[in-house]
Amino acid sequence: MFTGIIEEVGQIAAIEPLGGGRRLKINAKMAPELRPDQSVAVNGVCQTVVRTDRGAFEVVAIEETLRKTTFGSLAAGDSVNLERALRTGDRLDGHFVQGHVDTTGEIVRVERLATSRMFTVRFPPGYAPYLIPVGSIAVDGISLTVARLEEETFTVAIIPHTLGHTNVGGWREGTPVNLEFDLIGKYILRRLSAGSSTGAITEAWLREQGF
Repeated sequence: MFTGIIEEVGQIAAIEPLGGGRRLKINAKMAPELRPDQSVAVNGVCQTVVRTDRGAFEVVAIEETLRKTTFGSLAAGDSVNLERALRTGDRLDGHFVQGHVDTTGEIVRVERLATSRMFTVRFPPGYAPYLIPVGSIAVDGISLTVARLEEETFTVAIIPHTLGHTNVGGWREGTPVNLEFDLIGKYILRRLSAGSSTGAITEAWLREQGF
């Protein structure tokens, strides 16, 4: 479990094909504190450390990870957001983030304001039920708030601190990003639709459930 509060921006040192997956070596200041079998969120993707080497650590991204995330487009030299797993007793400064990416989105608009930047992200329309205005979403592992919501896009506001402490500075129109929708919202939606034969939440079904 993670919080979406990025600890460090690492750099991809090397990528090695491994069967249908990829082995990634990541330069990071936190590397000496890591050990094999620990979890690290890399651009919001929960990965298991398989090896550490002084100032770097390695993870293996399997086929399913490459299919659901932006890992297939990563290259040596790319910057990645890093966060270690939440410890019991830590403050939850962001929101509950599993590191289980739901899908990818694409930056389609960048707006520079006096004290912030607004990034608009296009997402697959089938995920629209998981988004609400001022709700939480993890974008490349960063806990962000939905500032504006349209049918197929949402917009987030980035403060200077986040801009300087994550890889957001490299986002441009066309940049692919990993998206993880709010865990609590997904469970609520699943529960509400579980009893409906069609999967839809109708007025009649809500009455049957006592609403």
